Amino acid sequence: MTGNDAVFLPNKLRLLMELRRNGIADDKVLGAIERVPREKFVPATFLDQAYENVALPIGNGQTISQPYVVARMTEALELGDRHKVLEIGTGSGYQTAVLARLCRRVFSIERHRALLRQAELRLAELRLHNVTVRYGDGTKGWPEQAPFDRIIVTAAAAELPAQLTESLAMGGILVAPIGEERREQRLVRIRRDESGFTTEELGIVRFVPLVAGLPRDGAGAAG
Repeated sequence: MTGNDAVFLPNKLRLLMELRRNGIADDKVLGAIERVPREKFVPATFLDQAYENVALPIGNGQTISQPYVVARMTEALELGDRHKVLEIGTGSGYQTAVLARLCRRVFSIERHRALLRQAELRLAELRLHNVTVRYGDGTKGWPEQAPFDRIIVTAAAAELPAQLTESLAMGGILVAPIGEERREQRLVRIRRDESGFTTEELGIVRFVPLVAGLPRDGAGAAG
């Protein structure tokens, strides 16, 4: 443990206890959150809030998600160490790093180049070599790597793009917020089997919108 780690340790332990009290019961998920240094994913101006259970701005109108939401979505994926995961919205790379601790491979798409570059540096610093990220339109998925055992979408849409649901493998799980911006959004878990898709609601959330296409300036979602 470095001196910097020790500074954040009390706040991290407090956050982990809060997550348990709020119903996060999967020890593997809690362990992954414990191992990922959230302070490396938040802007310097918000460093003192790195382990507060709140979402924080990261630029480009995006946020790093509330730790409870990261834990809840990760737990809902029911990840195994052989799973291949698609993440829509790399954002800061924090959710990506948590996923990488729990599965075989993560493929993550981000539509803001600036955020993607920063996330790549953070993930490389943590030596998470089972992550591949790329710049692109997340609503189109990653067809050349499909199907995926698990898909997580970290931005809300009124309806999920068909490209994403069709990229889900048989027996797979997709977790995403559904709803319009500034309106009630529902976190859902979708399972795919031979008979089709079944949807389960997991609660109310608030996310930035899932936007099709790329920014007009070509420059640099929540995560």
